[in-house]
Amino acid sequence: MKFLFDIFPLLVFFGSYKWAGMHEEAAQAFINGHLSSFIYGGAITAAQAPIIVATIAGIVATVLQILYLIARGRKVDGALWLSLILFVFFGGLTIYFHDDNFIKWKPTIIYWCFAVAMIVAQWHFKKNLMRKAMEKQIKLPDEVWHRINLAWITFFVVMGFINLFVAFVLFRTDTGAWVSFKAFGATGLMFAFIIGQTIYLSKHMKDEA
Repeated sequence: MKFLFDIFPLLVFFGSYKWAGMHEEAAQAFINGHLSSFIYGGAITAAQAPIIVATIAGIVATVLQILYLIARGRKVDGALWLSLILFVFFGGLTIYFHDDNFIKWKPTIIYWCFAVAMIVAQWHFKKNLMRKAMEKQIKLPDEVWHRINLAWITFFVVMGFINLFVAFVLFRTDTGAWVSFKAFGATGLMFAFIIGQTIYLSKHMKDEA
């Protein structure tokens, strides 16, 4: 359930894009009729409607996610606040200029922000963020924690470049394909990485036993 909650905005973004893609004219009419004052030139084309609808829906879903956590008295993770800030910034540019290139940069910036935060924490504050997050559940040698932290930094940097490649090279003229990759391809790569990490950790946990 936590996983579904974490990817809720992503699922809403994907679902909204697909719905608007099947009802482009209705989506266009809604955007032009209700949000023209927030759009450069005052109107969008039918082809631009899906990404605009998806962006708005994704921002709203992220806000609702945060409000839910606050209402339940739970801590809102810094990563979620960062996601909202970047969603509003890049999403706002996408909506105003009706240009999907802006929102395509959001995943890369998030990945790289995570990588930078981990680098700064490790080399400036001498704090291993992965160790801090996982040490209560498992005990590992210091060198293994260092490798895990470095692996996640590398993963986030690489994922940032992969997103740019998919968005602006592989599917440069196919926003729908990028949306599908964002929802399933990137999530699948994350799962594969976590599985690989789990196998690696289990090996060292057995050694420790």
